[in-house]
Amino acid sequence: MAVITISQNNFEKEVLQASEPVLLDFWASWCGPCKMFSPIVDEFAQENLGKVKVGKVNVDEEPDLAAQFGVMSIPTAIVFKDGKAIQTAIGVQPKAKLEEMVR
Repeated sequence: MAVITISQNNFEKEVLQASEPVLLDFWASWCGPCKMFSPIVDEFAQENLGKVKVGKVNVDEEPDLAAQFGVMSIPTAIVFKDGKAIQTAIGVQPKAKLEEMVR
């Protein structure tokens, strides 16, 4: 599967210890814009398989992770490199913006 579910349990292994850049999509099931953004994230993940790890964080299930990174609005996309959050984009983003964020 191209997109992995990120939780407090696997965050360190999947994000902080990842050798490739990681794009995290912070979302919730009740969020309309998140539903618009999800297929964009999924397509981005498919096209960048093996180059970028893509994960989704459900803010209702993982409020501590959302708080840790100051996620106040969703959807929020955060790119991590070498275990550090390096870029954030809030709201629905075009795929080109996601490509730009991970370069």
